[in-house]
Amino acid sequence: MKSIFKIVLLFIVFSLTFSCFEDNDDSISGTTDIKDFVWNAMNFAYLYKDNSPDLADDRFASEGDYQSFLNGYETPEELFESLVYDRETVDRFSWITSDYIALEQQFSGVTKTNGAEFNFYYIPGSTSDVFGIVRMVQPNSNASTNNLVRGQIFNKIDGISLTEDNLQTLLGSENYTLHLATYNNNGTEIQDDDNLTDGTETITLTKTIFSENPIFKSEIFSLNNENVGYLMYNGFVADYDGQLNTIFAEFQAQNIQHLILDLRYNPGGSVNSASVLGSMITGISNEVFAKLQYNSDLQNNNRNYNFTSTLSEGVSINTVGLNKVHVITTGSSASASEMIINSLRSYIDVVQIGTTTVGKSQASVTLYDSPDYSRQGANPGHLYAVQPLVAITVNKDNEAVPSTGLIATIEVKENVSNYGVLGEVNEPLLAAALASVGTGRFGVNFYGISPILDSNSFKPHSQEMYLD
Repeated sequence: MKSIFKIVLLFIVFSLTFSCFEDNDDSISGTTDIKDFVWNAMNFAYLYKDNSPDLADDRFASEGDYQSFLNGYETPEELFESLVYDRETVDRFSWITSDYIALEQQFSGVTKTNGAEFNFYYIPGSTSDVFGIVRMVQPNSNASTNNLVRGQIFNKIDGISLTEDNLQTLLGSENYTLHLATYNNNGTEIQDDDNLTDGTETITLTKTIFSENPIFKSEIFSLNNENVGYLMYNGFVADYDGQLNTIFAEFQAQNIQHLILDLRYNPGGSVNSASVLGSMITGISNEVFAKLQYNSDLQNNNRNYNFTSTLSEGVSINTVGLNKVHVITTGSSASASEMIINSLRSYIDVVQIGTTTVGKSQASVTLYDSPDYSRQGANPGHLYAVQPLVAITVNKDNEAVPSTGLIATIEVKENVSNYGVLGEVNEPLLAAALASVGTGRFGVNFYGISPILDSNSFKPHSQEMYLD
């Protein structure tokens, strides 16, 4: 009978600091060994183990049965997919990688990109033809160098009209050319009479290795003789916790009385970084920020993330000690972005402006082919790792983020005809947040078209919340 792999405390597994990979060409693992690792790792930690019959501890009567099972799958990827529970509706987020070095780079914000992000909408009157809007341009990126700006509209790539089906292929190219267009609303709020007009301008973009700083913008506004801090934060990346702390030192020095936290394009990231940000906002320490609930085998190892007063290197956290925060969200806000809203609601008032979030409360962890699944001692013969969902995050009151997402207190959609400039007071979502701060009223509503998807939809594992 195949038993669970070397049992170690989950706390130790999930809190280890991983060492750097060392090449060793003397040991090359075969696919059977890799598949053995995949099954054991999933059997050990997978959140939905109890729902996947092939992961049961008593699934195999003998070692021969187990080997026959592994040999029934041509690749480790096929085996992994067979073990994932209800891929379409329950577990959309677990994955396997054949290059964990690239995965680690992604988690640290380093990817191959042109630095542009887009939202996509159906062309009025169509259910298949689409157009794109530039929603964000990273500073010092290829897109920035080529003068791409937020709010520009395009309806073709490399001369090909955009459809919902061809977007992934067209955006996957290393180089592509956007054909700009004009959106006409004909002066009405009715969408049926809207149309697009082809333009003559084109912009060619090239992907390069780029390190994205998730701290996109911070400002301090004066409103009714009070200071309002604004932070647009696009990913919970631990490498930037120190820079985040510096921004909160400025917020603290300027004695901000209000904070607008813009998570509209933040797909998630590090749970620990989310707890750090929560501590900066509230000044709370040593209280439960989020709780993790694992599978039935590991339920006794349930772990808490607490508010803290220091960063990982021992530096004191700068805090503004607020009892209320305004958070901007959209359908691109996921995972750790949702968790921080859910966790803060147990302690302070959270006003959510924008649109409903994704609805993802599960967290994952990277498991390597080593005796305890940590980076230390990883098999030098391959670069496979698995990133399965391992826990559900809940707040202090045991409330999870609903699978349908967190509904905005004040509904505001980004306006196709007026995306505005991020961080400027007239940008529609920020304007709504400032109006709420200034009046305390929740009656402001702007209506528009909802995007059908965004460019991050085609980026592997973009909506991730991971344990570190």
